[in-house]
Amino acid sequence: QFQLVESGGGLVQPGGSLRLSCTVSGLRIDQHIVGWFRQVPGKEREGVSCISDRGDTTNYADSVKDRFAISRDTAKNTVYLQMDNLKPEDTAVYYCAAEDDFGLCTLRQYEYDYWGQGTQVTVSS
Repeated sequence: QFQLVESGGGLVQPGGSLRLSCTVSGLRIDQHIVGWFRQVPGKEREGVSCISDRGDTTNYADSVKDRFAISRDTAKNTVYLQMDNLKPEDTAVYYCAAEDDFGLCTLRQYEYDYWGQGTQVTVSS
């Protein structure tokens, strides 16, 4: 049984920071690509960032480059998304997802096979 559980969301003021965690069970993150996505009601889910199975390649959406950083702890089987200088437009439900694949990662959601339940991030003063 595969399970991805996000945590760390909440309410933060513009310019603030949050760190999201994605704790994975049932599969090893060093054997699978893992990505972060976000969705606002009424809009399509968009890719935010991803990390390869080897952890040596990452990818970011242009809207979050230089503000967000993806990392992982293989001992904890957990992937993180550090979000700095948050803006109101970053408000969304954030999901982590895993591909039943390895190699270079992409931000195409249809390539991901397993999904978490999401965590709400709200950026507001």
